[in-house]
Parts: sequence; C-alpha cells; structure tokens
Amino acid sequence: MPKNPIYENRKPVITIRGLKKTFGQNAVLNGFDMDLYEGETLVIMGKSGSGKSVMIKCLIGLETHDAGTINIMGRDMENVSEDELRDIRTEVGFLFQGSALYDSMTVRENLEFPLRRHKRKFGGISDTTPMVIEVLESVGLAHAIDLMPEELSGGMKRRIALARTLILRPRIILYDEPTTGLDPITSKEIVLLMKSIQQKYSTSSIVITHDVDCARFISDRMILLVDGVNYAEGTFAELDASADPKVQAFFKS
Repeated sequence: MPKNPIYENRKPVITIRGLKKTFGQNAVLNGFDMDLYEGETLVIMGKSGSGKSVMIKCLIGLETHDAGTINIMGRDMENVSEDELRDIRTEVGFLFQGSALYDSMTVRENLEFPLRRHKRKFGGISDTTPMVIEVLESVGLAHAIDLMPEELSGGMKRRIALARTLILRPRIILYDEPTTGLDPITSKEIVLLMKSIQQKYSTSSIVITHDVDCARFISDRMILLVDGVNYAEGTFAELDASADPKVQAFFKS
C-alpha cells in the first residue's frame, strides 16, 4: 500500500502481483506489482515497449500472462467462471487508443451495442434512449446522437468512445493512451473530461499515457514502468523531484 495516509481507509479494487509476460525472447513484464484503490486515478508511464499496454490487456483478458496473479474486485482472475468473467467485464470499462467505434453504426447504435450484449446487468431495458442521452450529455455530445463516425472529428470520436464505456456504469475505467493523436487543445479537453467523469461517477481509473501534462493534471499516484517492473512510484510531484537518473531522464525529456 502507498505510504500516503489517504489510502489507509481505501480498499484495492485491482491487485497485481508478480505479473510476467514474454513474447518469444522478449520479456515485456518481469514481475510487475500494482494496486489500484477505490476512487483513485493511477497513471502508468514508461517508454514505448515497456509493457504498459500489455499489462492493461492482461487485466481484461485480451492477453494471457505467463505468471503472476490478477485480482479484480476481490476475485482471482485465474479461477473465475465464464459467467463471472462476463460480469467483471461489465464493471471494467476500456477506452481503446483508437476509439474503436463501429463505422457502420450511428453514435446511438454504437452506444446501444454494449447494452444489448450485457442485457442481464440491466434487466432487459426496453427503452435505452435515456441512458444513451445521459452519457452523451456527460461528454458534451448529445447533439451527435444520430451522426455516423465518419462525421466526427478525432476528439469527438474519443468522447463517444468514452460515452460507450460509461454506459455500462463501470466501477473501473482503463484508459490506453487517451490523448494520443490529438492536438494539444483537444488533448486538454479530453483530460478535463476524464477528470470530470471520475468526480461524477466515482470511478477508479488506470491511465496509460506518454503525455506528461495529462499525468500532471489527472494523477493521484503514478507508476514508472521500466524493464517490465514498477521502477518508481509516487505522486507526480514526488517523481518529478526525484534525483534518480532514470526518473529524471523521463520527466525532464
């Protein structure tokens, strides 16, 4: 647990211990440890190829890890049934780096799609329009409900993808490079939106990013991933002030 007393009364919603993942001869994760606490925004930074995106994919089962344990909301991911895994995935939202909207669907249809896939969680809601409008209002795009993805800017697509993540009411949101490919003004808007959503919905969040400004504004705590392990951990101010050459090189670059 972090030394900061703010975490003393908070429970971890995700715990990772000794996570390892190798691709051929390339060991990407070498015993990675991590805790994510209730209501916390944890930023994970590291150079390209350091294992950030691989770790987050292992969390949600898009990659299988070679060793170690992953516990999400008190459940060991090695021992969950298919039904339990499906339930967990409704509680963990994932914002993909490229937004991943369905090009053949309108904004409304993109947002309704996860509701149809997870009918059991919402008890067979017949009218999804109020839920769709609510999350679109949360990202400031209620007017775009009937647009096609090709009619949206890059920033709008990222907002719609975030709305699609929110519509399942997740307790945890995983962001994979949320500002990549966006201009500085749009990046700032997305970061402000992420902060607003965390405050409104009390989500716990993991943010994978190279964006130092994003990390400075949004993080409660940070992990610097080097050579597949959590090399340094602390608040942005603590890491920014570190005398460690590897940490300094990253923050001062």
